[in-house]
Amino acid sequence: MESTMSTGKAAKRLGVSVKTLQRWEREGRLIPVARTDSNRRLYTEAQLREFIGWRQAPESPSRVVAYCRVSSAAQKPDLANQRRVLEEFVVARGLANVEFIEEVGGGLNFKRKRFLALMDEIDQRSINTLILAHRDRLTRFGFDWFEHYAKTHGCEILVLNQERLSPEQEMVQDLMTIVHCFSSRLYGLRNYRKTLNEALGKDQGQAE
Repeated sequence: MESTMSTGKAAKRLGVSVKTLQRWEREGRLIPVARTDSNRRLYTEAQLREFIGWRQAPESPSRVVAYCRVSSAAQKPDLANQRRVLEEFVVARGLANVEFIEEVGGGLNFKRKRFLALMDEIDQRSINTLILAHRDRLTRFGFDWFEHYAKTHGCEILVLNQERLSPEQEMVQDLMTIVHCFSSRLYGLRNYRKTLNEALGKDQGQAE
């Protein structure tokens, strides 16, 4: 019998995450050849080679997506402006069937529904080009990592303007979010220390 490999090794072999393998199983795209007594998935090299060949058989993805984002509903006029700029670019480039995604959510929020759906599609190698008006429309921080992630999954990120020209108000909101986050942590630590000191003082009083 051909030797098997774990989910982690299979994921590394295919260049995807373990969660992607789990999703492919649910979708019926790649079913483990067996499971261990502890219910861990097992795959074979031949199975993965066949699957890679199946994935590479279709033509390269040709989907082009334009992503627009603002932090709050009050900034919807800027959302419309982003789309207008991207539409003009698409027409000038002669690109057809471009999908436009519009989202309202902070650039520090990595749980945005449409953002996550976009990342899943990039993970599935179904997007060829992602177009942004500004790099911080995708994410306020860590853009270089996301750009690398997209590139390794066959997706080019095209940024119309490399300068950070987003509305000043939104930048202030993001900075306030950071300050609030760290303030909450510091406040939590103070409460923890106060409770700990009170408990220690109580214990000392009982010991006396």
